[in-house]
Order: sequence, then structure tokens, then C-alpha cells
Amino acid sequence: MPEAAAAATARGGPPGGPLPPEVAPGALDEATAARLEKLIEEEEGAQNRFSGALGWAASGLALAMALFHLWAAWDIVPTTTLRFVHVGFALALGFLLFPVARRFRHRLMPWDWLLIAASLVVTWYMLFGGDMLGVEPLIDRYVFPEWQDLAIGWVLLLLVLEVTRRATGPVMPVVAGLFLLYGFFGNLLPAPWQHQGYTTERLIPHLTITLDGIFGTAVDVSASLIILFTIYGAILQTSGAGKFFVDFSFALTGGRATSAGRTVVLSSFLLGGPSGSGVATTVTLGTVAWPMMRRVGYRPDDAGGLLAAGGLGAIISPPVLGAAAFLIAEYLKIGYLEVLRMAIVPTVLYYASLLFMVELDQRRIGAAGKDVEAVRTEGAGALARRYWFHFSSLLAIVVFMVLGYSPTMSVLYAMGVAVLLSFLRPESALWPRKLLGALASGAVQAVGIAATCACAGVIVGVITLTGLGLKFSDIAIQAAGGDLVVTALYTALIVWVVGLAVPVTASYIICAVVAAPALIKLGVPDYAAHMFVFYYAVLSEVSPPTALSPFAAAAITGAGPYRTTLKAWKYTLPAFVLPFVFVTDPDGVGLLLAFKPGMGWLDVAWQIALATGGLALLAAACQGFARGPMRGWERAGFVAAGLLMVFPALVEAASGGAVPAPHLVGLGLGALLFLLHWRREGAGGVRAAA
Repeated sequence: MPEAAAAATARGGPPGGPLPPEVAPGALDEATAARLEKLIEEEEGAQNRFSGALGWAASGLALAMALFHLWAAWDIVPTTTLRFVHVGFALALGFLLFPVARRFRHRLMPWDWLLIAASLVVTWYMLFGGDMLGVEPLIDRYVFPEWQDLAIGWVLLLLVLEVTRRATGPVMPVVAGLFLLYGFFGNLLPAPWQHQGYTTERLIPHLTITLDGIFGTAVDVSASLIILFTIYGAILQTSGAGKFFVDFSFALTGGRATSAGRTVVLSSFLLGGPSGSGVATTVTLGTVAWPMMRRVGYRPDDAGGLLAAGGLGAIISPPVLGAAAFLIAEYLKIGYLEVLRMAIVPTVLYYASLLFMVELDQRRIGAAGKDVEAVRTEGAGALARRYWFHFSSLLAIVVFMVLGYSPTMSVLYAMGVAVLLSFLRPESALWPRKLLGALASGAVQAVGIAATCACAGVIVGVITLTGLGLKFSDIAIQAAGGDLVVTALYTALIVWVVGLAVPVTASYIICAVVAAPALIKLGVPDYAAHMFVFYYAVLSEVSPPTALSPFAAAAITGAGPYRTTLKAWKYTLPAFVLPFVFVTDPDGVGLLLAFKPGMGWLDVAWQIALATGGLALLAAACQGFARGPMRGWERAGFVAAGLLMVFPALVEAASGGAVPAPHLVGLGLGALLFLLHWRREGAGGVRAAA
């Protein structure tokens, strides 16, 4: 979910700002700041910044949206009412805040007024259409719709596509439009893609009236959970939590040259947890960390790759994660705490992989011999004593869920804790004006997500009505010859390709319906299949042409954007082989802290130890450096040893049992190669690889 922005400014404009609030004024030159603003706007949309009456109206509408959802979390609101009003707010606020094109920014044009009015009319009709016509409620007449229902449905559909285009770019609406064409004219396609074809009277009510289209599961999660977490994140940021996490990380490790990379990893984890935005985390860290990284010897592309990899961790870091994590809980009908539990070990291993890379970086560039002035003058202990309550605010949500409260009530109570604790320091205190600004800011952050979820509902609705999901899983399995590993490779490729075009949340929604069933049909547990899809959807964050995090890092460091993207891939590659363990190894579910029959904690610990050792070997191979530069055969050997440790069941199956106990073979091979490499470098000194 996007970075929560600062409270409304004195000019009366809507809450938020293009750059994260932790970016110090003057930290960037004007050209770099403009490039970063443009990149962030590609993810979050180019917002209008109104002053005067329009500014107050925008803030008021955003505040009304936040207060409605807080009330809905506390009281009982019918699910249809909640979803209809949520989309209505997103439409009206979206057309108010996001211009039709950049050249119309900061002006509310006549067509914007018309679209806002249409959004309000459609929302009113969805809520009271049955009473207006004197017939049964709208939801009960989707089989035999009135002509007014079809007209309103078409208007709603076009409004959703347009607000999504404004907030997230043109790709998502175009994809939804192609699926609409498939729903109408699928009878013209050859088998196996063919279906009977649907008329307006059948397709439009399915997408706009039932709870299987626009108002489906994705919008339900957006309305009941995601917006609450964006408001929670805004409260944390406005109280200064984000700035504290950055300062604390740099104070803890940033005063030493050897800690430049470690500082990035630690601060990305702390800042990423409450933010959930890869681009904003990358920008926040880059403006502070890049000068220090440059002084200790990091090349611009290496530094940018590491910053982007750290930002990527924001999307997979508990306790907030990205918006897709809430959808996993809803699709699997499990508690959000269960999703957090499954994410713990993969997240730790992801950051462990980054740390392995960083330690090797520091050896490679010889940072230990360089002296760098401290980035923060105040010590970590002093910061922790003054602002310890920010850690409490962040952990409160998990504590409430452990105590048995629902995620909705947990985040609501956690907001209360964060507000109360903010008064422990005068500079953090959320007085009414500041608090209202945070609430409005959180609502603004949710507009793009709500639009994405509504637009994704169009795609999912067509898939479910036409049966494309079942057809696609059968096609994928047949193309893979029924082989689980090949099917997993196809699935990863599909998720990755979809993720290149649409945001992470939309990528997960689409592929959870289309790609995950193929894995489940082959015996993969449903939770493992969905986590697999989730992690590969996240990988699209560092993949061109939509690699916004590496592009933002490149704008800061001055490196080439595509070279920075390749470096980001290098830093993230070892960790992203792990999802294959979930689906190809029966014992791999242990990494999700799940237990198959006969599996205990010792088995899980062994799986984690093997994965950790394998990632260390793969990290060394990716860097081409251990104690010194590696030769080609050493890198190949480290890759083989790492894969043997990470994928023992896969290797054993592929070899037909010819390689018994592959994990032990990998462990032995890795140890032998490391000893040989250590002796060679120790005897001859660090020298260039042959």
C-alpha cells in the first residue's frame, strides 16, 4: 500500500505529498526531486493540489471517507452498503484528486464535475435503486434487470475504468477492456478458449450488481481491511514513526564504514513494515544512505540495486505487508494472523539473503579500511529511550490479534494506542488538526487501491462467468505434461508477465484466480500456491518496464535505470528461488510454518537451516566473491551446492534417486568449495579471478 503522507498543509490542500515525509528538505536537487516525484506518481497517480475552497472540499471528502470506514469497522454495516459506499467514495475522490491528464493538474475541469456527479448518482442508485422503482432490491433482480439497471451498470463500469486509469495508469483498464471483449465475444474464439458468449443483459448485471464482479472479494477486502491499514500507516507516519525508524537504524549501524549496507537492510525492514510501499521506502532510504554508500566505495548501480531490493522488502514485511496479503486471507478464508505467520520465515530469509550480499559487498569494495563520518549524531539508545513507543504502536496490531481480536478490531484498537502514545512526546502528539489530517491522508492513499480492486473485479467477474480459470489451469497442466515443477515454472512466468503490466495487488488478484488453481490441482496446498503467486507478483516491482523502485533508486544515485534494475535482480535473486520450495517440496511448507502429517518443529528448523545455508551459497555465487574473487568453476560449484540444499526433494526426484540425500551432498560440496577457496585466497592473497 502506498506510503502514508504528511498531514494537510496550511494552504488547505488535500493531505499528502509526492515525496515521503522522511525525505529531508534540500536533500535532493530540483531535477532529481522532479524525477522521483514522477516515478512515485506512476505508482500512486498524479494528484491535484488544490488551495482554498477546493482544497478544503478535497480534505473534507477524504476525511468523510475515513470516518465512514472507521464507523463501519466499529458498528455493523451491511456488506453491500459497505462495498457500494466504498467504491462511491473512491470514484468521487478519485475524479476530484486525479486529473484526466497531467496538463490539467491543479484545476477541476467541467468534465471532472460531471464525473463526480455521475459517481454520486450511481452510488445512490446502487443503495436505493429498488426503493426508487418500487420493486425488489437491486441485488435481487440481477437475473431480470430493468433497463435502468443496465444503463447504470454501463455508467459504473466506465467510471471504474476511467478512475483506475487516472490513479494507476492505462494498462489495467486496457486489460479489463480486453476481458470484457472476451466475455461478449468469446464464442468467436477457437477451442479451448471458446465459451458461449454473453449478452449485455447477462454480463453487465453480473459485473455491476452481484458480488462476483466489481463489488467482489477484492473490494470487500479493500473496504473492510486495506483502508483501515492505510489510515493506520498514515497515523504512524504523521506521529513521526517513519522518521524514527530511519534515524534509529542509521544511529545503530550508520556510523561505521563497514555498516553502510547493513544500515540499508535494517532501516528498510523497520520502515517497510508500516509503509508497505516499495518506491517510497526506496526514496526515503536513498536520500539518506546514498552519500554514505558512495563514500565507502559503492558504485551507483550497486547502491541503487541494494536500495531497490530493500524497498521491495517493504511489500513482504510483517506486520502490515502489501495489500495483497489481506486478499490472501480472504481467498483462503483464514485469519490475517495466519498470513503473517506464513510470511515470517520467508521475510527473515529474504533479509538474510540481503545481509549475505551486503557482507560480501563490504569485502569486495574493501569498506573496512575506509573511514566515514557518522550519519546521525544522536545515539541509538537515546533515540530508543525517547521514542520507544513507536515500536509499541507497530506491535500493537499483532498483540491484539494474538489476544483473539479480529483484524478489523485489532487495527482499530492499534490506531487508538498509536494516538494515545503519540502524546508521550510533544513533537509526536496527534492533536485534533494533525489527527484529522492523518485520517484524510490515509483515505487518499486508499483511493488507488480501491480503484485497482474494483477494476480487477471486472477481470475476475469475466473469468468466473466464462469458466476461464478452470480452462486455463487445465491448459497449463496439459502444456506442462502434468509435471508439477514445469507447471510451477509456467505459473511463475505467467505471474511475472502479468505483474509487468499491472500493480502487485491486481497481479495477485488475477493470478490467484487463473494460475493458482493449476498448482492446487496437482496437489499443492492452497495456502502454498497462493503464497507462491504472491511472492512472484511482488517480484514484478523490480522488473522492467515497470521497475519503479530501481528507477527511483537510479534517479538518486545517477546510475542507468536498467543497469540498476539488473543489480536489483542480483540482490533479490537468491531469495526468490524460495517460493519454488513451497510448491515442489512436500517438506517445503515448513518454511511457511505449516506442518504436514508427521512433521514437527525440528523438521521445520532443519528446513530453515538448509534454506539459510543454500541462500548463503547462492549469494556468494551471485556476487562472485567470498574471501576474494571467485573463479568461474567456483561460482558454478557454489550454485550447484546451493540448489542441492534448497531443493533436495526436487533434485532427488529429477535424478530418479541417483543422488540420495541431496541436501547432505550440497552441504558437503559447499563446505569443500569454501575451504578450497579460503585456502587459495589465504595463500595467494586477494587477487583477480582467472
